Amino acid sequence: MLKQFLLVLTVGISQLNADDGSARLLLAKQIHNKYLVEGMDIVVKYSLYNVGDNAATNIQVSDNGFRNEDFELVSGQTQFKLDRLGPGTNTSQTVVVRPRKFGYFNFTAAEVNYSGSEGSSVVLTGLSSDPGQGVIIAARDYEKQFSSHFLDWAAFAVMTLPSLGIPFALWWSSKSKYEAIALKKD
Repeated sequence: MLKQFLLVLTVGISQLNADDGSARLLLAKQIHNKYLVEGMDIVVKYSLYNVGDNAATNIQVSDNGFRNEDFELVSGQTQFKLDRLGPGTNTSQTVVVRPRKFGYFNFTAAEVNYSGSEGSSVVLTGLSSDPGQGVIIAARDYEKQFSSHFLDWAAFAVMTLPSLGIPFALWWSSKSKYEAIALKKD
């Protein structure tokens, strides 16, 4: 009796876990910048993949991680909707945001809601990959490290000019004096 019960339970669980032919969406959230800098654009790409056997419909992607007090939305939309995504296809959406302040920031996952098959009223929910915590560098620190330092080099040139210019002027004056004497002798 116990063996029959375990057999029925195993078959039931395997039927529940079997692929029912519905759509399966994978959402990836990627930050494309090498350095995250205060006041400079950050490119965020959302890639949506349908790895299921049916088309997904009524797809809604939303990312509430970029609050208005922390980020300025430059381009794109953090919430977008697609009518249909066929099986084995993908799509992507790019958003450009600009951080208003520097410091540590937790980049949270985006959320996707969709119907697993056409005509289905069941709404499936998924989360994107989570970029995690990132450091937004202060603009002055970034400029200090990566600027061309033109003013620094100009100041260096002005400071080295006396130490190079005075010996050159003395040499030129003595050279001119000796050349003048050499021309008088001839």
